[in-house]
Amino acid sequence: MRPNGDDSSPGAGSDEGIPANMAGALAYVLGIITGILFVMTSRDPFVRFHAYQSIFLTLAWILFWVAFSIVSVVLGFIPLLGFLVWIVGVLLSLILGLGGLALWAMLILRAYQGRRWKLPYIGDLAERYATA
Repeated sequence: MRPNGDDSSPGAGSDEGIPANMAGALAYVLGIITGILFVMTSRDPFVRFHAYQSIFLTLAWILFWVAFSIVSVVLGFIPLLGFLVWIVGVLLSLILGLGGLALWAMLILRAYQGRRWKLPYIGDLAERYATA
């Protein structure tokens, strides 16, 4: 039983001694690092969900950027298209980077609000691991 007597509320408390909503939000702060930390230390399903979602999102984001970088470099070597590809790549990188930052901030905010905001595919995977 949690100190305030409520076992179900995400903001009630967690194994770490901090409220579960705060732990869920903190799971996103350093991506895979804090995700692994909270997976290893928490038994709270809410915290574990956000920790796993943070881990899987970070891994997907890294894989995406590696693939994007490789494609950009390869297309950059095409004669006459190199400069155009470079310009489009820079603009696309800026847009995707800002979008990723907005997504990250939204996930932190939703976790802090005590809500599970499931991302497509990643959220289902995180939910499966969090309850296992």
